[in-house]
Amino acid sequence: MTQTAHLPAPAPGADHRTSGARRALRGLAILACVPYVSLKTAWVAGSEIGIPAGSVLLEHRQAMIVGNSITLVADALVVVLALLLTRPWGLRVPAWLLALPMWAATGLLTPIMTGFPAQLAVALLTGDDRAAAPAEPFLEPWVFGVVYGGFILQGLSLGTLFALYARDRWGHLWSGRLGELPARTAPLWVRATALGAAALALVSCVPHLMWAAGATAGLSDLRTAERDPDFYVLEAQWLGFLVVAVVSTLLLVLRRPTRLRVRPVLALAWIAPAATGCWGAYMSLVALLPVSNPDQEVTAAMRLSYAGDMITGFLLAACVAAFLRRRSVEA
Repeated sequence: MTQTAHLPAPAPGADHRTSGARRALRGLAILACVPYVSLKTAWVAGSEIGIPAGSVLLEHRQAMIVGNSITLVADALVVVLALLLTRPWGLRVPAWLLALPMWAATGLLTPIMTGFPAQLAVALLTGDDRAAAPAEPFLEPWVFGVVYGGFILQGLSLGTLFALYARDRWGHLWSGRLGELPARTAPLWVRATALGAAALALVSCVPHLMWAAGATAGLSDLRTAERDPDFYVLEAQWLGFLVVAVVSTLLLVLRRPTRLRVRPVLALAWIAPAATGCWGAYMSLVALLPVSNPDQEVTAAMRLSYAGDMITGFLLAACVAAFLRRRSVEA
């Protein structure tokens, strides 16, 4: 997301040796990939483990193979990132080459790390029977626990490693408070982009707010029929990510209020736009997949909602990248 050509990476030395804690986190991140990679490999090879009879996944085998192959490679990149974040040579990697995949990983893993535990908590409170068979079979219930559990461990370990790495290499970029930053304001295009993204976010919030409140306008027939506590948790979560993404990015761009520390604001402006943009992009791609049941067709309103989330997240991320680049020059 940013370049630090003006700030040479610190030379590897005693202060940058891989500690025992970082080695343990690296091992955990790699180990957490095993369940997902194993399942995806099996599915690409033709196995139906974890896929119930009649699942919609079995109706389009070629699309399933292609999709699983792509996600298999994406998850395998976690291993590369874990090594990069814990080896001395990782400090010499260009900033953009690390930041882009880490931003994507943050955006894809964070909603699972927050949404899945929230869904389990709601199920516990409401007495929802997770073993009940859905109207349209998709995956066996145990698959979600295994895969999402692995994702949560990946997110925790990889996120901690990235925070430690970023502190070692770029910690000076987020020191102090917003009011202590140089007086020069953000370029006009950055402020215009941030305000434009905020306006778009207001539009994107409308369907999420409606659906979280129980409205069915714009939903497909199948989605309307299958609404459950999980549905409402996810809609509320998307709404929350949108709000946090806009507010945190505007705080950085406008550098107000002055007493706020830069670090937590920047952390939120990294995480929330990533979650909004990456999941909006993912859902937009999913919406392009062919379906055999007309009730499963993604509606125009749903497509617009996904596209709005994606564009909002990407625009806000560009503002954060501009902030970091400017800080690297000012620091």
